[in-house]
Parts: sequence; C-alpha cells; structure tokens
Amino acid sequence: MTSNYLEQYRRLLSIAEAGIYYGKDVFDKERYEELKEISLKLIREVGNEPLEKLENIVASNEGYPTPKIDVRAYIKKGNKVLLVEDLPTKEWALPGGYAEVGLTPKESIIKEVMEETGLTVDECELVAVFDTNLRKDIPQLFQYYKLVFYCTVTDGVFKENIETSDADFFDLENLPKLSQNRTTKEQLIELSNNTSIYCE
Repeated sequence: MTSNYLEQYRRLLSIAEAGIYYGKDVFDKERYEELKEISLKLIREVGNEPLEKLENIVASNEGYPTPKIDVRAYIKKGNKVLLVEDLPTKEWALPGGYAEVGLTPKESIIKEVMEETGLTVDECELVAVFDTNLRKDIPQLFQYYKLVFYCTVTDGVFKENIETSDADFFDLENLPKLSQNRTTKEQLIELSNNTSIYCE
C-alpha cells in the first residue's frame, strides 16, 4: 500500500515540476510551487526522509522531470559475478552509477568500472534494461532506468577509492548483503539466465 501512495505522490511531484518548468503565468507557477511542497511533504510521510533532504534532491534537478539513467556492469568469472562494496553502507552491487552528460552509456560504464574497481573493461554489450518503477517492493523517490552491460576485463586490479571499499566475485547462492536500490538478487538471476534484453 505504501508503494502505491508513493507512486501517486511522485506523479504529483513530476506534474508540479513540469508546471513550474513550462508555466508562463505567475499565479499558475505559484500554485505549482505549492503543489510541489505538498507532494514533498506527502513523500516524506511515506518514506520517512527529512523534508530538507528531499527538497535538496529535487532542487538539483533542472528542466522537465524524466527518469534517471543508471549504468551497471555485469562481469563474470566462471559462474561468479563481480560486485563492489559501497564504502558508506557496506552493501554490495554491480559496479556502476549515473550515466554522465557528454558520454555515451558505454563510455559511462567503462569510466564507472575503472573508478570503482580499478579494472579496464571493453566489449561492453547492453544485455538488460531494468525499470525501477516496476519494483513496488523497493520504493524510491525517482524512477530509474538501469542499463546493464556485459563487459570483459582486459587489465587492472582493485584499488580502494572514495566510492567502494572492496570488490569480489560471488556465486548467486552465496551473495553478500545487496544494496537493493542498486542491485537485487532477482536482477542477477535474470542476467545469469540472459532471457531477455528488457527485464522487469
């Protein structure tokens, strides 16, 4: 039930942001600003996030509201998959992060893998797209499209950095604690089965 409310509140927030962005009339803009504030307060009640934090997140988004792009690398060694440990949370996920402006998705994932693992990869092929909006059990403030690339390691060794504290290969039956917003066991199973390019 909570995820249903969150979905509706996020939709209200996106309408408010679109109205602020496209609105011409000063009074309409004021109404959309008010709708935005109400939406954020409702989201805070459902998600238990501080209002100031939500406002800062939303304020960093400019232009028309649209889903965010997240790129992830699927790297295998035998039957095991490479995961990285997030430094602050100590939770694990596929290497990756936000796609960067000015880079192609493939260039973004090559850069992310290097930064988070110290590994050089190439031959990165898009193998799956996950839409976080379809996961009602993992409510998030924003909708993300996760582009997963199958990559081949050509060189390098893990180097600790400001984002990740460790990297290792894991069997699907012996996974560490996963960062659910970044990578789920269900996604890893879909990737190992390689059943479709678009996965829910």
